[in-house]
Amino acid sequence: MGSQEVSNVDWQGKHVTVAGLGVSGIPAARALHERGALVTVVNDGDDERSRAQAAELEALGITVRLGDGDTLPGSTELVVTAPGWKPGKPLFTAAAEAGVPVWGDVELAWRLRGQDGREPAPWLAVTGTNGKTTTVRMLASILEAAGLRTAAVGNIGVSLLDAVLGDETYDVLAVELSSYQLHWAPSLRAHSGAVLNLAPDHLDWHGSMAGYAADKGRIYEGNSVACVYNAQDTATEDLVREADVEEGCRAIGFTLGTPGPSQLGVVDGILVDRAFVADRQKQAQELAETGDVNPPAPHNIANALAAAALARAFGVPAKAVRDGLRAFRPDAHRIEHVADVSGVTYIDDSKATNTHAAEASLASYDPIVWIAGGLAKGATFDELVTGAAKRLKGVVLMGADRALIREALARHAPEVPVVDLDRTDTGAMSAAVREAARLAGPGDTVLLAPACASMDMFVNYNKRGEAFADAVRELADESA
Repeated sequence: MGSQEVSNVDWQGKHVTVAGLGVSGIPAARALHERGALVTVVNDGDDERSRAQAAELEALGITVRLGDGDTLPGSTELVVTAPGWKPGKPLFTAAAEAGVPVWGDVELAWRLRGQDGREPAPWLAVTGTNGKTTTVRMLASILEAAGLRTAAVGNIGVSLLDAVLGDETYDVLAVELSSYQLHWAPSLRAHSGAVLNLAPDHLDWHGSMAGYAADKGRIYEGNSVACVYNAQDTATEDLVREADVEEGCRAIGFTLGTPGPSQLGVVDGILVDRAFVADRQKQAQELAETGDVNPPAPHNIANALAAAALARAFGVPAKAVRDGLRAFRPDAHRIEHVADVSGVTYIDDSKATNTHAAEASLASYDPIVWIAGGLAKGATFDELVTGAAKRLKGVVLMGADRALIREALARHAPEVPVVDLDRTDTGAMSAAVREAARLAGPGDTVLLAPACASMDMFVNYNKRGEAFADAVRELADESA
C-alpha cells in the first residue's frame, strides 16, 4: 500500500474484538461501532473504573466482557488491540490459530484515514528508545512555523484515531510511535520515518533485543521520501538497510559531528543540512544555532537534527526550522532547570526512566551530584556508571533497586561518595535533595536522572519530578 493510498474496508456487520479498555481501546470500539461493525471489547480488569467504561460502551450497543482478556470470541474476524498487550497472550495465540488478523490502534488509524473522502495527511513518524516525544514536539513546532496545519499525535498521548477521524483537517501529522505500536502496525507506510537510537528496553515484551529492534525498524517500511537514522548509532543505519522502501526513498543521517553528504550535523555551533540541498558534495544549508535548541544538551541537539531532517524531507524551508526550534518548549521533568541554590544548579530529569536516557543526561553536566534509583526493569548499570564516573562528585541512591546501582558504583567508581537512603516512602525525595545539597558545592549540578522507573515510590515520573522540584524550592526558601 503506497503512502497516500486509502484502505477501503467494509465494516458493516464485521465481527471485531477490541482488546483492552483505555486510551486506545475505547476510541477504537466507538469508531468501529459507528461504521457498522459488531464490536466486542474484552478486558483483563474488572474494577470500578472498567465497569464504568463498560457501561458507557454498552449503552451504545457495544458488547463488553470484563475479567477475561484471554479468550477469543468465536465469531471474531479481526482483533484490534491496545499496544501494551503482549504478543504471547492466549488471545493472540488463538487468533493466529484461527487465521484472524491482529491490528493495533495505529494500524486501525492508518486503515481508516481518508475514508471520509478527505485527502489523508501524510505521516512523519518517529521512534527510538529515547527522545521520541521531544523530537515529535520539535517537529510539530517546525511544521507550524512553516505555516502547515499539523498536530503531534500517537504515543505522545494524543489519539491517532481522533486526529484521523476528527473534524480538523491537517496538512501533515507528526507521529510518535512506540515499539509496541509498531509491532501491531503491519501496513503502516509513512512519508518519512526516523529511528533516533536503539538501546535495550522492553525486552520482556519483545522477547529479545533483535525482536525489539525489528519492531522499531518497521517505521521505515514503505517510506516514500526519507529514512532518517542516527549516524552515531550504527544499529539504526542497519535497520534502514533492511527496510523495503519505495523507489527513490533516501537514507538521511544525523550526527553531532560534521555531516557528510546526505546528512545533517553540527559545524562550529551551527546546525547544517547537507542532505536537502542542490549539491550535497559542495553545499551546506545553515538551519539554526545550537543556542536555538532548548536545552542545548548534546542529545537534545540530536533530537533537533532528527526533527529538522523529517521537516526538510517534507519540503520545509530552513527559516522554519530555526523559528520552530526557537518556539519549542520542552516537556516538564525533561532536563528541566528547577533553581540555583547557593551556587548549585538543580536539574529535574525524572523522565530519564532507563539507563540510555540517564546516560544522555549525565553527559550534559560536570561535575554532578547524581540522584538515582527506583525500579530497574531488569537493567544493569555498569556501562552507565563507567561512562559517568569522571563527572560524579557524589551519588544519592533511593528506591527499590538502588543496590544494583550501588554495586556498579563500587565496581567502577569506588572513590565517589555514595549516600544510600534505605527508604521508599515519598518523603525520601526531600531527604535525597538535602543529602545531595550537602555533597554539592558552588558550580556543581545536582541531577535527578533516576535511570529507573518510578512506580515503587511514585504514581509516575511526573510525580517524582514534582517531589524533587518541591524539595529544591523548600531548600531555596531556607537559603533565602
